Amino acid sequence: MRIAMLAPIAWRVPPRHYGPWERVVSLLTEGLVARGVDVTLFASADSQTGARLAAVCPRPYAEDPSLDAKAWECLHIASLFERAGEFDLIHNHFDFLPLSYSALVATPVLTTIHGLSSASILPVYQRYNRHSHYVAISNADRHPSLDYLATVYHGIPLDEFTLRRAPDEYLLFFGRIHPDKGAAEAIEVARRSGRRLIIAGIVQDEAYFAQRVAPHLDGDRVRYIGSVGPAERDALLGGAYALLHLISFDEPFGLSMVEAMACGTPVIAYDRGSVPEVVRHGETGWVVAEIEAAVAAVSAVGTLDRARIRAYVAQHFSRERMVDTYLQLYHDVCRHHVLASSPGQRERIAS
Repeated sequence: MRIAMLAPIAWRVPPRHYGPWERVVSLLTEGLVARGVDVTLFASADSQTGARLAAVCPRPYAEDPSLDAKAWECLHIASLFERAGEFDLIHNHFDFLPLSYSALVATPVLTTIHGLSSASILPVYQRYNRHSHYVAISNADRHPSLDYLATVYHGIPLDEFTLRRAPDEYLLFFGRIHPDKGAAEAIEVARRSGRRLIIAGIVQDEAYFAQRVAPHLDGDRVRYIGSVGPAERDALLGGAYALLHLISFDEPFGLSMVEAMACGTPVIAYDRGSVPEVVRHGETGWVVAEIEAAVAAVSAVGTLDRARIRAYVAQHFSRERMVDTYLQLYHDVCRHHVLASSPGQRERIAS
């Protein structure tokens, strides 16, 4: 089976620091390659992969302002669809835009919807609902007007995360600095619970950072350390007393929650979107509704068994489980596609 993996090009695959979609693409691609699957990764030219790399965009446009995002996105997506006949299946991680190409080629397209960023893009998904194949990343993120093949939770490699039974005393905010993500709420919970807070992530909303975060930074009780890459992520997540995920939007999945729990670190999160699917209330953390409940949860963190938290991730959110599920979906899509009527195509799919 020959798979074309279409990644975004805002960040490298895998990302140097931030880039959750690109990280998932990398984890899945390398997992498939390890299984012997023939994968061609369409990503920025500086990406690193064991698959074949196909690239037209020299660098991620989020790292190089001289690159026009729309121009390079068009060239990037077109470069795959111009070669669509070389593949048995296209796996799209690039949101809605590639769907507008999908009816022009005979190769089936499977799209992982990494969250609907806006209701304004929904008409595109609705237009191609019966022509493409959709995967949700959580049950909460499914839209009632769309049909889905399955829900596939993101999976992570457990060997990149170390169980720490004796953490430090700090609380951690790990994510984009944006009103939706709850950095200001994390600061308030840390203040009320009398614990230090470390804030890590890219500043996506400068005004919010200046008004709601920066005034509280003192280098001691509240520290901002910038965006953290893979080399520092394990120690930072594992050393945290708890991860605060006090979001004000419906979370599509929440990869940082799984990564924290893989280190044994409990998660305290607002009950929005996929959070109850990812965090097991009272066992791997607490799903709460407001600040007071989050503060109370901090005081109860010590009652949780960090080894059991990691075991929960190993059972439900491993990369192996994600790769297994996608492989089955690939075979299902190809088996029922019109191209499978060709003897040569059937032979490739079976291999």
